[in-house]
Amino acid sequence: MSLFTRKRDLDAPLAAGARAVKAPRDGRNERFGRWTESIARGMGTPWFLLLLTFFCIAWLAWNTYGPERGRFDSAALGFTALTLILSLQASYAAPLLLLAQNRQDDRDRVQIEQDRQRAERNLADTEFLAREVVALRLAMKDLPDREFVRAELRALLADLEEEREKEREAARPAPEDGPASAERPDREHGA
Repeated sequence: MSLFTRKRDLDAPLAAGARAVKAPRDGRNERFGRWTESIARGMGTPWFLLLLTFFCIAWLAWNTYGPERGRFDSAALGFTALTLILSLQASYAAPLLLLAQNRQDDRDRVQIEQDRQRAERNLADTEFLAREVVALRLAMKDLPDREFVRAELRALLADLEEEREKEREAARPAPEDGPASAERPDREHGA
């Protein structure tokens, strides 16, 4: 396996039931990656720039104004040792920064995928709730309103009053025709 290929994609989920098996090398790579990120974070601070500036000023001052016997980098040669040290620092800083950025890109890619999945779930939930609200609104249209209920109650009350009136009429004794009707049967029997 090449140094520049990845063992697995961080943005692809593991298959169901599959477990991530880390080789000892992955643990070392992870520690190295965290170490490079900490260095990259340190190089990106104003304190690092301030310390590097003080280091260069002290170097230049010592090798320019210090005792002749104590100087270790000649100003006549253009401070060759300082130039080499700064070049070495820059040559290591660039790949460390790139490695840290690649790791951040991998984390961002995973985060974006998780955000996309969360957004899809939220959209599905929102659509479901919207359908439920529409269904409730349609159901509410089918429900009777206050005026309809009042009209139905008035109609029922009128029906009940009509039935009571009929019951009262049925319960009243039938009006007799008077004495003439009572005499008639006697006449028929008596004649």
